[in-house]
Amino acid sequence: MIEKAERLKRLPPYLFKEIDKKKEEALKKGIDIIDLGVGDPDLPTPPHIVEALKKAAEDPQNHRYPSYSGMNLFRDKVAEWYKKRFGVSLNPLKEVLTLIGSKEGIAHLPLAFINIGDLVMVPSPAYPVYKIGSIFAGAEIYTLPLLKENGFLPSFTSIPEAILKKAKLLFINYPNNPTSAVADRSFFEEAVQLGKRYNILICHDLAYSEMCFDDFLPPSILEIPGAKDVAIEFHSLSKTYNMTGWRIGFAVGNEEAIGGLGAIKSNVDSGVFGAVQIAGIAALEGDQGCVSQMRATYQKRRDLMVSGLRELGLLLTPPKATFYLWVEVPKGYTSQGFATLLLERAGIVVTPGNGFGEEGEGYFRIALTQREERLEEALERLRDIRNW
Repeated sequence: MIEKAERLKRLPPYLFKEIDKKKEEALKKGIDIIDLGVGDPDLPTPPHIVEALKKAAEDPQNHRYPSYSGMNLFRDKVAEWYKKRFGVSLNPLKEVLTLIGSKEGIAHLPLAFINIGDLVMVPSPAYPVYKIGSIFAGAEIYTLPLLKENGFLPSFTSIPEAILKKAKLLFINYPNNPTSAVADRSFFEEAVQLGKRYNILICHDLAYSEMCFDDFLPPSILEIPGAKDVAIEFHSLSKTYNMTGWRIGFAVGNEEAIGGLGAIKSNVDSGVFGAVQIAGIAALEGDQGCVSQMRATYQKRRDLMVSGLRELGLLLTPPKATFYLWVEVPKGYTSQGFATLLLERAGIVVTPGNGFGEEGEGYFRIALTQREERLEEALERLRDIRNW
């Protein structure tokens, strides 16, 4: 028998793999599944982006190895987009790095800055990759609970001094997956001050900055004066432009952090396909009407589901951003138990909150990635089994 590495033994079962397994079992039974589990947009990539890819794919220059750090023009457009969207100035060559999706960059970053036994502060509940990437680098994990009474923000003042002195990295993510919570400038100011005082690299995942509602525009941590001294920010075209399958994102911010991540990447991958980067350029510099349409679509879905779930007696806060609903499970159920009930009795897939960490127990996550008709059907099925 071939022995697996200890780092794999430390990992929990990957959340979405387990969900897919249960979903496949239900499909084999002939159940009509309404999948509100994984956050994968059902909306198509805007046509002008697809056309840019088609044209670029025919150019032989894009058939060769791309630049490890990303096409200069793509990084230029990222810098222009950041300046326009956040008022943040970036040096495209030193403070911008192209990624094969932000997940890849987040997972690789700890390899550049963590030695075995170093400490990483990771929120819970959270996107699993923050913890997984840190474990792969040999880190010890300190969990920051995200609690309802704190607006699902970590309490920096509750972290012991000994932990702060030892920590090397801090992961944060607002707008937040899975809780859909948002943070204001004062939170990011506090994070930057923490990073400076204790020499901690702040790693901010901003994948959902453009998926926002009710005239709320999420800030970037880089808007805070001095943030570039201690912060790196990850972004993705996946949610903004419905490009999850295209695998393109970027990291921006602290020059040393960008350089360290770039050094890891140059040794483990060969960059993003040039035609995909050209499509990314078309996304960033093109008409942003598609982004407005995306927001309007998800806001309608949010309003429909929030209203329907509340009528059923379920407790949740209407999100200002992301396409997730973070819903409290009914009394008497665990997260996993209620998710299983919804699948078996209603054919609805949701994500149990404990899959995002122990602090997610008591909640389940709904992804608004189905047409309104299917969401209405989901609500109707829930009404049929509402005696849970």
